Amino acid sequence: MGSIIEVFPGRRGAGKARRAWRSSPVPGSGAIRVRLARLEDYAAIRALQREAHAAIPWTLKQFESQRVAFPEGQLVAECGGDVVGAASSLVVQWDDYALDHTWKSVTGDGYFTTHDTEGRTLYGAEVVVDLTRHGFGIARALSQSQRRICRKLNLRRIISAARLPGYRAMRDRMSPELYAKRVIWGDIEDPILRFQMSQGFQYCGIIKDYLPEDAESCGNAALIVWLNPLYSPAEPPANEEKERRKCA
Repeated sequence: MGSIIEVFPGRRGAGKARRAWRSSPVPGSGAIRVRLARLEDYAAIRALQREAHAAIPWTLKQFESQRVAFPEGQLVAECGGDVVGAASSLVVQWDDYALDHTWKSVTGDGYFTTHDTEGRTLYGAEVVVDLTRHGFGIARALSQSQRRICRKLNLRRIISAARLPGYRAMRDRMSPELYAKRVIWGDIEDPILRFQMSQGFQYCGIIKDYLPEDAESCGNAALIVWLNPLYSPAEPPANEEKERRKCA
């Protein structure tokens, strides 16, 4: 597939409101560059994971295994020379998982041993962004790059599970299903699910016990899907064709 290097300008107007209370520019608030993850990015990605959520960050063995299994799906976002975001994905046979899956089952416990070149679903396993740079388009740039991978490989869709970090404070008042619906209706502000909706994803339901370590979401996640408008059922996934040529 080759290298993925995309440059995304800073979000227009995103910094205007912030300049009202910032006395100096934020380092790394310029153009965002998305590229393939390298081994030397591991420490920076792990640090972002530690800051962004309470779930256990990747181990070095997991990170290396992901890059071996599907290097095209492991991305980082750079800004001003700093790693400010990362996204991990793999290809799966979606019929093997559906609503019954957990994060561990679909990702092979984070090692991506479940990556299947004959699959037609790009599964988004992780997106993490520098908390000090929210609003500068980092997550949007990573999401755009994943859609580019999906289109290039002729995959039917991208499926992921969005955390619900605001649910713990409301779990005594409503079910996770109602919480997700109220986020979609606009009654509740939940940045992760609302962001995914803005990127063209559709809400499909709640996966319970998806990630038990995620205390903020009480283990729940919202199943979401983005359908590739350029998908051609008559053509095999490009990833599968590449593997066939490799083995020929």
